[in-house]
Amino acid sequence: MRRLTHWYRAVINNNLTSLSSVRGYLSRSYSQVQTDFSSNRVRRTFTDFFHELYQHIIVPSSPVRPRGDPSLLFVNAGMNQFKPIFLGAADPRSEMATYRRVVNSQKCVRAGGKHNDLEDVGRDVYHHTFFEMLGNWSFGDYFKEEACIMAWRLLTEEYRIPPERLYVSYFAGDATSGLPADEETRHIWLSLGVPSDHLLPFGMKDNFWEMGEIGPCGPCTEIHYDHIGGRNAASLVNADSPDVVEIWNLVFMQYNREADHSLRSLPQFSVDTGMGLERLVTVLQGQRSNYDTDLFTPLLSAIQQRSNCPEYRGRTGEADVGKVDMAYRVVADHVRTLSVCIADGVYPGMSGAELVLRRILRRAVRFSTEVLQAPEGALASLVPTVAHILGDAYPELHKESDRIMDIINENEAQFLSSLKQGRRVIDRTLQRLENNATLFPVPVAWSLHRNLGFPLDLIGLMLEEQGLSVDQRALDVLAIENENVTTVSEPCVFSSVFQPCHATVQALYCGQTLVSEVAGGQRCGVVLDRTCFYAEQGGQSHDQGYFIRDGLPDVLYPVEAVQLAGGYVVHQVTAAEVLRKGDQVQLYLDEPQRLACMVKHTATHVLNFALRQLLGSSVEQRGSHVAADRLRFDFSVKGSLSIPQLQEIERSIHNIITENNAVYMEEVPLARAKDIPGLRTVDEVYPDPVRVVSVAVPVADLYDSQTDRWTSVELCCGTHLLTTGEIGDLVIISERQMVKGISRIVAVTGDDAREAREAGQVLTQEVESLSARLATVASPSLADANRLAKEVGILTDAVDCTAIPQWKRRELQTRLKGLQRTTNTSIRKLETKEVSQAHNPIVLSNVYYIPHNNYFM
Repeated sequence: MRRLTHWYRAVINNNLTSLSSVRGYLSRSYSQVQTDFSSNRVRRTFTDFFHELYQHIIVPSSPVRPRGDPSLLFVNAGMNQFKPIFLGAADPRSEMATYRRVVNSQKCVRAGGKHNDLEDVGRDVYHHTFFEMLGNWSFGDYFKEEACIMAWRLLTEEYRIPPERLYVSYFAGDATSGLPADEETRHIWLSLGVPSDHLLPFGMKDNFWEMGEIGPCGPCTEIHYDHIGGRNAASLVNADSPDVVEIWNLVFMQYNREADHSLRSLPQFSVDTGMGLERLVTVLQGQRSNYDTDLFTPLLSAIQQRSNCPEYRGRTGEADVGKVDMAYRVVADHVRTLSVCIADGVYPGMSGAELVLRRILRRAVRFSTEVLQAPEGALASLVPTVAHILGDAYPELHKESDRIMDIINENEAQFLSSLKQGRRVIDRTLQRLENNATLFPVPVAWSLHRNLGFPLDLIGLMLEEQGLSVDQRALDVLAIENENVTTVSEPCVFSSVFQPCHATVQALYCGQTLVSEVAGGQRCGVVLDRTCFYAEQGGQSHDQGYFIRDGLPDVLYPVEAVQLAGGYVVHQVTAAEVLRKGDQVQLYLDEPQRLACMVKHTATHVLNFALRQLLGSSVEQRGSHVAADRLRFDFSVKGSLSIPQLQEIERSIHNIITENNAVYMEEVPLARAKDIPGLRTVDEVYPDPVRVVSVAVPVADLYDSQTDRWTSVELCCGTHLLTTGEIGDLVIISERQMVKGISRIVAVTGDDAREAREAGQVLTQEVESLSARLATVASPSLADANRLAKEVGILTDAVDCTAIPQWKRRELQTRLKGLQRTTNTSIRKLETKEVSQAHNPIVLSNVYYIPHNNYFM
């Protein structure tokens, strides 16, 4: 709360006298952003800066196929090739063991495994499968102060990015982990001239980097760039805004995460930084889209010359009619990836990285031939353009151009033959479907995948264009049944008593392939005979945690995601060591994350009930999402909720929490459950038997017609608290209409709710203080009026962007609009008065009249 007040006062206490002058001050350097930086110059400037001024060794990029690291399909970060140093496993006889200061530009691919951008490429203007990561490293040499000084000097002096466009985040600390805030880094940035309102604290999620479940880790500090400028954009940092983007991350490795989750200080501190070249070039060339820089524009021009389509216009979403611009982006991105991978010895194939590259090639071929209407061979003909753009940095692209084109042409010809055959199969199937059909037959989709080699995602994309989809659960069942895997027959109880669960590995997946074992470091899907992990369903996020394999008590297998696939619970696991079908494992939950989801899910039920109490039984749930940090609830309602309605809903929820009612859960036959008066259901297929969740009234009593207590009762498969008192508190921080007749509420609970109330009180005091000052200024000057108007604008931004009770936000917004009208009226009157005074008539004693000429002198 103190930080919020300081931010507000720091802005209003500067020497500028109007809101417009603030904006002008902050934006006047925008034209100074360099637009003459070619991508080659940007890359060269980076490496030369660290090499010539700070004695870093320039280490060439490693190939995109990882060396001796089976946990990765592709190199996906600049630090990958230096992992042996971080892990203390570098051969003391190798050159790597001598590294102290290093700089490079690393070729990276994110198209498989945990970091997978493939399906997003083309849909927006910034996702890529291939990208370059600029980075500098210190291994036991310099640490935080030097790293920050170097980064700030490079950005503001060498690249001449206006400092006022930059925002810096640092680690805010984490009480759960016993980690203090990184005040050292904060003070370093302040000493470098970063304003306090551009210096922002964030938690473990955004500003603490970990290599894995165990191993080196530490706080990080990120530098963000505001594309627009002329404002304070602090609230947009880490908010997924396309206007404020992270450009550089500096990681300070000073801890080691032990097997028991504790943190131990490392004997040698290191620095690991990463900055995406594509994003940096976009900034330095004054663009908003990576595809509008010289890394892509020659490719887009070459694609247009080979196709029967109009030139690229940068459209996305519904504006991109026919997905033409999406196709341009897909082809441009994918041919870069194909060229780099093939030059590094990764060829399209049937497993692992080769299978991913095969998917990329087939996706590019389809967009090239079917959407852009380019002839066969057009894709390969783009390779020389790729070599022209990237060849200075990666000369292997020039050397291997002919081989790259041959491989692309050969694979394209094979796929076009299958594509024509598959298109005929799809067309014949569509002719047999009814006109109003929305689902494509699963056996046909499976046949396309199994017999013609169509990637399942490509099948989905082709069907999407026809307005159809395929039942993904049924398709997953078919895939599993091909290997005769049984379903989970004995799930552990989901409760608030988090006991370990012992299970047997029944099946293992690598990608979409069933295997009998996986090597250490590989990411895989694991199907068990029983589990205590909650799979993502019913609007609730999946559990997290880890396995321990019998016989290896000190080795953890982290569970990163849990999903349902046709009745099977699939655990996404990174195998720390070899894992085989039939292995016995012990399951351990991330208890704080599970408990947080339980709180939000029970709170969602209580919220649903409170809405019906206030608005009547016509209120229908239209969707919900339960995560560890907040809940979201969509519901039918005419118009937005009023301030009194929002207050009444929170009051009703608070009463239920205070009553500390028991939460009852029981499985009953579906037909029996439907007889419960007041039962709330959503539009989905329910299992039989079904789980009934009731607040305050035992499930058995719900059937009694004499029971006159109206309560929350729903069919639900999620995890819940045992009593409502465990919710602690609930605050609605957002309520808005999504479409006509559908509103969305976002709420927080527990400590987050308390902090939201406190923030609301702080902002209320600020508004009252400003209102009082306005009332006491009898005859303000124009400068005073402009200053007060600026304060109103700044405080309005704080009220709009801070997490506070929504009813309080609307109250304050109404008061601030009134204050804004008052200050604007004062400014207009004072400006009119000044203009009037400036045009007073000149004293007539200085004027005489010449009769014959009819004019004054």
